[in-house]
Amino acid sequence: MAGTYGGAAGGPGGAFRAARRRDRRAPRIVALGGGQGLSASLRALRRLTDELTAVVTVADDGGSSGRLRDELGVLPPGDLRKALAALCGDDEWGRTWSEVIQHRFQSDGELHGHALGNLLIVALWEKLGDPVAALEWVGRLLGAHGRVLPMSAVPLHIEATVRGLDPAEPDGVSIVHGQAEVAVTPGTVEAIRLLPEDPPAVPEAVEAVHAADWVVLGPGSWFTSVLPHLMVPQLRDAVAGTPARKVLALNLVAQPGETEGFSPQRHLEVFLEHAGGVELDFVLADSAAVGAVADCEALRDAAKRLGAELVLAPVAASDGARHDPELLAAAYDRIFRTHGRIAPWR
Repeated sequence: MAGTYGGAAGGPGGAFRAARRRDRRAPRIVALGGGQGLSASLRALRRLTDELTAVVTVADDGGSSGRLRDELGVLPPGDLRKALAALCGDDEWGRTWSEVIQHRFQSDGELHGHALGNLLIVALWEKLGDPVAALEWVGRLLGAHGRVLPMSAVPLHIEATVRGLDPAEPDGVSIVHGQAEVAVTPGTVEAIRLLPEDPPAVPEAVEAVHAADWVVLGPGSWFTSVLPHLMVPQLRDAVAGTPARKVLALNLVAQPGETEGFSPQRHLEVFLEHAGGVELDFVLADSAAVGAVADCEALRDAAKRLGAELVLAPVAASDGARHDPELLAAAYDRIFRTHGRIAPWR
């Protein structure tokens, strides 16, 4: 049977902090993803450990990030900025800096739409010539509870094979270029690939995965934030071969365009198609989002095909569309404490 974990939204934070003080060592956790989904996971995980590393996609080609990568040839900074903002603390310093780096300029000129944090990150990249060192400097400025790494040292492009892009040809297959376009495609995404093919991983990201106690994937945009990590060979091999246990957190709802009409089970089937030998230990899903008993059984069977146990827990905010950081932290904490240990797992 699937596990069912509960908890109240207002209560777990203090208990987490007290438990961490009793721990001999907080778990080393690596979270892979991008965008709002990774931010939700990081806001939860930073409540559980100070040994937290975010490994972030670098394929964004829209908005401020797209403009900066086109003009300066740099990594797109937007998802990295969001991850850093999510790692800011809840004190005045953390809240202020989180808001400052997320601030977007509104004007009739060239600055319109740029996020201040994007400009700060790119400025440090140009000054230091090292994307990892620059992100560490930004993290120190913000007082971030963890570190942020790009998954690759080169800007990436996403291409997707999409069926039914033209409603007049529902069985027609097209190629959609770019993360921004894939995210809103009206067709059904069947597969993705990265360009350049077989991109190099950031060595620090690979090292962090190998040294982790836990690796967390998702939630997030399935084809543009979660699956791209499995398209980077060195990173995929690290995730497959790490002694860490692995948790995949499912989305609460399907994403319009990219995964419209996807059930939780279909998300896992797509993950399996792109997994490249990566097995999981746990799949975390919101108990209300799964729905009927039959749906739960289908999802549990899909999790088993990935080698994973299905864990159901209330993790949604009151609107049902966002993850509640405290509830998500409670679910992660229960998994880590029930199944965690320091020695290698495999």
